[in-house]
Amino acid sequence: MNIIDIPKFIKEYITKRPTSLFAPDIAKYSDQLTEKIEGKNVLVIGGAGTIGSSYIKAVLKFKPAKLVVVDTNENGLTELTRDLRSAPDQFVPEEYITYPMSFGDPVFEKMFLAHGPFHIVANFAAHKHVRSEKDQFSIEAMIENNVFKAKTFLDLLLKNKPEHFFCVSTDKAANPVNVMGASKKLMEEVIMAYSSEIQITTARFANVAFSNGSLLAGYVERLFKNQPISCPADVKRFFVSPEESGQICMLACMLGKSGEIFFPKLDEEEQVYFKAITEDFFKASKREIVLCQTEDEARKLASSIDETKPYPVYFFGSDTSGEKLYEEFYTETDEVELNQFESLGVIKNARKLPMHQIDLCVSDLQSLMNSGDYDKQIIVENLKKYLPDFQHIETGKSLDQKM
Repeated sequence: MNIIDIPKFIKEYITKRPTSLFAPDIAKYSDQLTEKIEGKNVLVIGGAGTIGSSYIKAVLKFKPAKLVVVDTNENGLTELTRDLRSAPDQFVPEEYITYPMSFGDPVFEKMFLAHGPFHIVANFAAHKHVRSEKDQFSIEAMIENNVFKAKTFLDLLLKNKPEHFFCVSTDKAANPVNVMGASKKLMEEVIMAYSSEIQITTARFANVAFSNGSLLAGYVERLFKNQPISCPADVKRFFVSPEESGQICMLACMLGKSGEIFFPKLDEEEQVYFKAITEDFFKASKREIVLCQTEDEARKLASSIDETKPYPVYFFGSDTSGEKLYEEFYTETDEVELNQFESLGVIKNARKLPMHQIDLCVSDLQSLMNSGDYDKQIIVENLKKYLPDFQHIETGKSLDQKM
């Protein structure tokens, strides 16, 4: 099978943009970005992932003085360093260090205080896959990471205020139908409660094409292992490239006013079906496909696959919990500014709950989970008390039950 040039494939078949969506705004605000980044100390949490590493590359173009990267993925940090050190003309500050640790660990605070002060802090450490929610244990881990640790970190930042703090969100936070989206919506509300004390922004954006752990990145793994491709036929999404994902976070972090939520200005018709991407993926590979009716049929055909035979592909209707067939960046009640930037929209009226309400919400969730007497449905009902737009879709099926 022909090896696909993934960045080229993304531009030609998925985003259909030959250049970055955000290039005009980066060029327009180049002087302001330089002023805010050059010579500054930068901390990136979750920097080994696709979005975090892309953010790092976007920021490094403006030559910060110091870069500290934290991630629980030790192998990912190793590859990040190799990537940065191997790329031609890539600026890497003299003070560059990576730490394989969680930002919720006690050692993190020691490191943070020793290396500070940080002028720019960005947090990409999050559970961000709907696949991660299955039962009360997986959901507790998700809320611990996306909400509890984020709040603890904000309390630390209150005593050591950066010039800019960015915490990534998701398009699934708009009218959430899954617990992951609800946890990120709650994260938004937590950080907004601090936005009068700390310069804070966030961004909701689309699926990142071929990002770590994504459906499309899984295609490459399946091909290496001669395993069938499995894909929902009825789900469509907005997409940005990995490069664009880092750029929108940089722009939101550096140019936003505290309390603002950014999103890419993409039209409804720019959403793409995964089925269409799958068909284009094999077209670009110059390989025929054979449509299978069941997972078993796909697995059996894959067991005897070779270069002369069509590749087994199984398209199915989505029926798993929390799956939305489309995505959106904002709701009808959001005050949206579309003229300030060429490529970015901004939500100006994000809800800012008083801190005592945030404390009560977090305390209620922590007490529930510490009680041991809870299940997924009880957590969902608890979240609905604080997130009136949360309409969970429960089917009793999870993505772990599919190929």
